[in-house]
Amino acid sequence: MSLEVTGTITQILPLETGEGKNGPWKKQFFVIEYMDGSYAKKVCFSLWGDKTSSLNEVQQGTQVKVSFNIESREYNGRWYTDAKAWRIESMLQGSAGGGSTFVDQGADPVFNENPADENDLPF
Repeated sequence: MSLEVTGTITQILPLETGEGKNGPWKKQFFVIEYMDGSYAKKVCFSLWGDKTSSLNEVQQGTQVKVSFNIESREYNGRWYTDAKAWRIESMLQGSAGGGSTFVDQGADPVFNENPADENDLPF
């Protein structure tokens, strides 16, 4: 299932790199804010590998459309959910209309609603 959300980039976090058993890796997180009815919501997305270069073409404050997948995994009896972006499109070119919208193509996504547990993540 692929989802899309349109909103404004509010934060681009530093690029992270490392070395794993399969060789070098890199990932980068960014946050967008979108409107859900009358309420502004924020989502943190991850980009992996060569897809991190997508953030070179946008900056904080840019309105974008993000195509992403949601993936969950279990670790020691606890579940962790990640919103993995695979395409970022700037809405500067020919964007008509106003406001940010969330386009759901199926069931509502569930995000980790317990930020206090972020320090317990094994990755």
